[in-house]
Amino acid sequence: MSDKKIISILSLVLCFCAGCSVNPITGKPELMLVSESEDLEIGLKYSPEIEKQLGGKINDASLQAYIDNVGQKIAVVCHRPEWEYHFTALEDESVNAFALPGGYVYITKGLLINLKSEAQLAAIFGHETVHIVARDTANMMSNQIGMNLLLSAVTSEETSETVMTVANLTKQIIALRYSRKDEYEADIGGLDYMVKAGYDPRGMVETMQMLQEQQKVRPIEFLTTHPSPENRIGYLKDKIQTQYSNFTDNRVGKEDYQRNVLSRITN
Repeated sequence: MSDKKIISILSLVLCFCAGCSVNPITGKPELMLVSESEDLEIGLKYSPEIEKQLGGKINDASLQAYIDNVGQKIAVVCHRPEWEYHFTALEDESVNAFALPGGYVYITKGLLINLKSEAQLAAIFGHETVHIVARDTANMMSNQIGMNLLLSAVTSEETSETVMTVANLTKQIIALRYSRKDEYEADIGGLDYMVKAGYDPRGMVETMQMLQEQQKVRPIEFLTTHPSPENRIGYLKDKIQTQYSNFTDNRVGKEDYQRNVLSRITN
């Protein structure tokens, strides 16, 4: 037996012994030291602090309902539709979007202003939902911060010290970086999700092109935690051409996005 095969077998054995789950995006087993219930605990604990540090929710019930409705269209076609998902728009002026374990997806006013259609919004939500479903976010937090530290703040008695700890850890969560592998899977998986939800796949490419243009003018917060869109545009276009060329008549939703989002946050 070759060394490569032996290493592969040993990796699988170690994976299943230590705790392993199958990544639904790739279909491959991956080492996962955090349980799904712990994902939910993390999301419940840190989501209020995320909202606080990024200016709070945009105070517009109709806008929030529209944002969540688009997100739920992605959620029902993802690999884990039985989970509970929350899609929320925040007041922060930065150009950013990110996910927390347990089904929490956030998008900032700064990014919403730069989007032009519902399909582009669906592209963002598709991408972030993949991170949750593949449990990239939990793995990233475990590797870059330490899950024991994160969970200890969740389970400890609430004191001024633990409140400060949660606040500091939340700042680290916002700044976490995904690997290029995770980002590739989120791009391709997110593209699949948005098409299944009925959206024009070109919305994903348009969003990447917008981020690339914005980056020329000023640093983009989204790109401090996500790789540059330059190379990503190429493989997304290839995917659309080879697999989704017949889906470009899907929903774009420019008028609805203008009415439900842009007209409400730019006046």
